[in-house]
Amino acid sequence: MPIGGSVKVTAVDVTTGLEVSVVGPSTAAQSELERVAVRKLRYMLEKSKNEGAASGKDDPGPAGGPGGGIVV
Repeated sequence: MPIGGSVKVTAVDVTTGLEVSVVGPSTAAQSELERVAVRKLRYMLEKSKNEGAASGKDDPGPAGGPGGGIVV
């Protein structure tokens, strides 16, 4: 999604519903922006998995943890 001279890329994990976004220059290669978004999504999935294990939860929930999000 272009925003001025920048592009916003969003990646969503269909299993958990976890969503992350990255913003980069509109001149960047699409493949590079996609790679960064996927890496961030993997990082956040791992982070939420580790936080769930540390708190004794087996399932971190659809948003990866507690919080005021709504899954539709």
